[in-house]
Parts: sequence; structure tokens; C-alpha cells
Amino acid sequence: MNTIKTDLAVVILAAGKGTRMLSKKQKILHEVGGRPMVMHVVEASRSVAQHPPTLVIGEMGGEALKALVGPEAVFVVQAEQLGTGHAAMMAAKALRGRSAQVLVTYGDMPLLKAETMAALAQQQAQSGAAIVMVTIMGEPSSPFGRIVRDENGRVLEIVEVAEARQRPNTEELLNISELNVGVYCFDGPWLWEQLPHLPLRQARNGVEYYLTDLVAAAVDQGRAVEAIVTDDQDECVGAGTRSELVEVERAFRRRANQRWLTAGVTLVDPDQTFIDQSVIIGQDTIIWPGSYLQGNTVIGEDCVIGPHATIRNSRLGHRVRVEHAVVEDQVLEDDVMVRPFSHLTNEK
Repeated sequence: MNTIKTDLAVVILAAGKGTRMLSKKQKILHEVGGRPMVMHVVEASRSVAQHPPTLVIGEMGGEALKALVGPEAVFVVQAEQLGTGHAAMMAAKALRGRSAQVLVTYGDMPLLKAETMAALAQQQAQSGAAIVMVTIMGEPSSPFGRIVRDENGRVLEIVEVAEARQRPNTEELLNISELNVGVYCFDGPWLWEQLPHLPLRQARNGVEYYLTDLVAAAVDQGRAVEAIVTDDQDECVGAGTRSELVEVERAFRRRANQRWLTAGVTLVDPDQTFIDQSVIIGQDTIIWPGSYLQGNTVIGEDCVIGPHATIRNSRLGHRVRVEHAVVEDQVLEDDVMVRPFSHLTNEK
């Protein structure tokens, strides 16, 4: 991944409690690809922005998040959760006047690529638009907001589904195929100037400030609003429920496995192969179904892994064979064969 860092600050909205997960821990701490999903967003942010990521967190669970992300980040607290616009307001004190651009995204979108973030920032810088957003093409059944454009293709507003159902042209709005993903790159000074003027709207659970209302504000001021349509549906998927987490994990695995297929590694059945993002695999290694490569694992060239092998936090040399076995915290030299049904570990 070759990206150029720009005068960009990334705000990660991470205050959601994730009540739909029915979990004792915050949803963004649930793992995707072997690590908490928020860390994928944090690392993508660090690779494209000159400024450390700013995480908007809630009053509960913030310490666990701080310990996970570490000191190279800024944390601001959203004590009362009044919507996405309100969450962005919380970052104003930390970021106002410190960056030319501000990108806002969610902590539960682990598949959002650094390249997409960089493309947003580049287009905003080149065009001078108040807002550049990510959109996708979808179906009328989608819960995502609709992108309304004029006859010349200029973005006019984002209409949420609930609002569309209250308008006289409901069917026309819901049939719009261009959908809002919820990832925006703003002209920084403009953003901080506009946020205090967002209207307070009635929402399902009270009142909220919507970040999407900034689109109409920009249009009213004659400022440009632009969109980058992504053809990668996976990177726009969020994980707010356990079922959605399953879909995100599958999407992550598809992407990870495709990476290794194009790098000269054979995956006999990618749908039954599980490789964490941190794993490194050498050329011409063969991975058989039911194999799990986890943690800080490095596998050499011309190895045969599986079927049904688990390699965890281990370093394997070249031409190593592991079949129906578990290898944990080990260093194996070249040409080693691990006997089937073995469990190699340092634990006593």
C-alpha cells in the first residue's frame, strides 16, 4: 500500500455502545481478521494522515479502548450521544485550526481501505469542495441514505430512508440507487464553522444532530459537494450486530485470501481457509482447507499447511509440513514435518 500522508486529520466515531451486539464489551472491540475491528480503521488512518487519529469515545468503556489503541491517538469524550453531527462537534476543540482536511468515519467499518481515504483527501484538496464522500450503488431495500442529484449530476442532499418515507415522492427517492456510506472528507475550517449551526432533529430515540445535514448546508452556500463511487461493496459494510459481524468477517477473509492468491500462494479452498491480517506466507506454499493461520505467524516458501492445521504466533521455515496439528509459539526450521494430531506449544 503506497499512500502519501497529507495535512489530514481522521475522526473515528467510536462512542457507540453496540447494544444490538448483546455483548459485555463495546462492538468496535469485537475482532475481525484476528484483531479488534477499530484497529483496522486506526491503522488505515495512520497510513494516510499526518495527524494522529482522533477517536470520539463514550464515557463507558473508554479505558479499554485507550489501552488498545495506545498513546499515538487523541481521545475525546461524547458524554451525551446526540448523533453523528454531535459526535463530530466533540472533536472540534482538539482539531480546530490544526489540519486543512478532516475525514470522518466509523470505528465499526474495518474494511474501509486506506487507499479510499487517500482518494477522498486528494479529491477534496484538488477540487476545494466543502465535502467529498464515499457512495455505493445499491438496491431500493437498502437502509442507507439516498444521494439526491440535480439534472447536471451535482449532489444536492442526502435523504435518510425514514425521511424519504415522509415525503410525497417517497417511491422516487427510495428507488435512487446511489447510497451514502457515511465516510466524508471535509474542508477542515469550513467543517468547524458549520457544525454549531446543525439543526436539532427528531430521531427514533430522542433528538440528534445529523452530519448529513452538512451537505444541504454546503449546497445552500454554493459550495461543491462531490462523491467517489466505490465498486468495492465490502469496504462499506459495518458491523452493528452479530449477524453483520459474520458478514464483515467473511468479506475480510475474501479480501485477505485474494491477496495471497495473487501473491503466489495456493489456497485449495479459500472459503475454508482463515488467515489473519498479520500473517506472512512465502511463495508456492499450499494451504489446505480447515486451516487457521493466526497472530504473528510467518510461513516460509514451499510449505504444506493442512488440512485442518492451526498455526498461531509461530515462525516456520521453508518446506515445512503441518497436517492435522496445532503449532503455537514455535520456531520450526526448514524441512520439518509435524506429525498429525500433534500439539506443539510452550505451555506446560
